[in-house]
Amino acid sequence: MAGPGPGPGSGLGPGDGGRRSAPRRPAAREPAARTYARALPVVPVRARGLTIEGADGRRYLDCVSGAGTLALGHNHPVVLDAIRAVLDSGAPLHVMDLTTPVEDAFVTELLRTLPPGLADRVRVRFCGPAGTDPVDAAVALVRAATGRTRVVTVTDADADADETVLGDSGGDGGPGRERPAGLLLEPVRSEAGVRPVPDGLVRRLRARAADRAVPLIVDETGTGVGRTGAYWAFEHSGVTPDVLVLAKAIGGSLPLAVVVHREDLGEPERTAGAFRGNQLALAAGAATLAHVREHRLAAHAATLGGRMLTGLRALAAEFTCVGDVRGRGLMAGVELVAPDTAPHVTAHGARPGTAVRPGAAAELATAVRRECLRRGLIVDVTGPRANVVRLLPPLIVTEEQMSAVLDRLADAVRAVDRGRPGGPVPLRGRRGPR
Repeated sequence: MAGPGPGPGSGLGPGDGGRRSAPRRPAAREPAARTYARALPVVPVRARGLTIEGADGRRYLDCVSGAGTLALGHNHPVVLDAIRAVLDSGAPLHVMDLTTPVEDAFVTELLRTLPPGLADRVRVRFCGPAGTDPVDAAVALVRAATGRTRVVTVTDADADADETVLGDSGGDGGPGRERPAGLLLEPVRSEAGVRPVPDGLVRRLRARAADRAVPLIVDETGTGVGRTGAYWAFEHSGVTPDVLVLAKAIGGSLPLAVVVHREDLGEPERTAGAFRGNQLALAAGAATLAHVREHRLAAHAATLGGRMLTGLRALAAEFTCVGDVRGRGLMAGVELVAPDTAPHVTAHGARPGTAVRPGAAAELATAVRRECLRRGLIVDVTGPRANVVRLLPPLIVTEEQMSAVLDRLADAVRAVDRGRPGGPVPLRGRRGPR
């Protein structure tokens, strides 16, 4: 694999199909909401596995994976073969709500991945592929089933207050509170800064929800299909959800969303989304589900993910600008923190002190992402304070590639730490300069 520096394709000429001017066009044509385009000024022209090649000939290791959509990386052969088979067969590409052999194969493979206690008593419902569509469908389902409206979402605060999440032991959720229609839980809260919900808390909430006849909705949009080291993240805690929200990786790189639910919850009157019958997505999804299962890629994610977290925690031990490191499987977050030697800015200017300027940690995370890109590594930034560098390598990442990812990230953090105002902070556990 070529390194991150300029390659032979960097001198694109008239025959480049307009790729050289492509980075400039979106600014005039598309909205400013395209945040990735501004943060990651790369124009991909080819991709395979973990590697993306830009229009300038540079190659990058992609640890964003379409926000976790690409379980098998870019253009995996089994996915391409599945898509070609549908195209070559002459079958319709889109048939909403009509059962086809492709859809039947997808559902069969999906049920094969679920625990027996769930797979033998569920219904599978397809939704529109937009990010909120499957969650909206799950919420509508439990509201119709229970006749109630309030849905409780598990957040970080609930780790210390799980006894009050569903109200007191009274059957209606306490005085003045409606018993919830459902409890919505994301096993690893990726957009909140890659925060795993403790297994013990999941089990306690499952038990309390069952006691109060409150359906448990588990959102596996970002955690499913082996990413956390189990095929489905809820399996780590040993619970069985009543409703399962699935998207991203289940489409094998194409848009697809599904709600799996206990059959006794019934069905809402209708399901939104005109694109819920895309045959190419169903074929790519079935191929991905089968490949992950047959090749035990969840176990591979557990092994390589453990190595990734160990390497990232070594950064936290070395650099004061690296705070908490957390994650599960091939899903990790590195929290950047402003060291306590940052200058304190007042109305009269800057002076040494212990106060930290607002936004300083987010600037560090952005700088790390920028330095990673310079070294041929694509990472993401997430979290409510935009100070968590997120890594989501595909499940097919190799030992050699993981070493390259960790080396490039460490070098990027080192460059940011060295260049920050006031100079580098001494290594943790050591004295004196480096």
